[in-house]
Amino acid sequence: MPIRFASMTHRIAKNGAMLHKAMMDRVHSLGADHEPSEAEKALAEERRLLKEERAKRQARAQQPTAKAIDKLVRTHHPQAKEKPKAKKEPKEAKASKAHRPSRAEKHAAQAAALQAASRAPKKTSKT
Repeated sequence: MPIRFASMTHRIAKNGAMLHKAMMDRVHSLGADHEPSEAEKALAEERRLLKEERAKRQARAQQPTAKAIDKLVRTHHPQAKEKPKAKKEPKEAKASKAHRPSRAEKHAAQAAALQAASRAPKKTSKT
């Protein structure tokens, strides 16, 4: 099972420091000729496993990774259809609705009516 943390270097360094401390405690208390303790053996085994895991990660990092172009090449490309679709004729406009004047036409008509009213002869109240 892979070890789940990012910095292998820090873990190896911490383990190495603890292993060194355990070895120095043993050497100072018992002497260099005695067998390593269980804690020291466990630390040495953990250090070995950490270094193996680091080597595996480094080997995996050197392998080529899948690129987007590789994925594009492997996808299915549909074949062109043999006969093209028949084009539909456009529908005719509905004849039921009469032509309605647009907004611009309404404003033009209103302006023309105002202009005609201003040019028309004015009626006097005497007639």
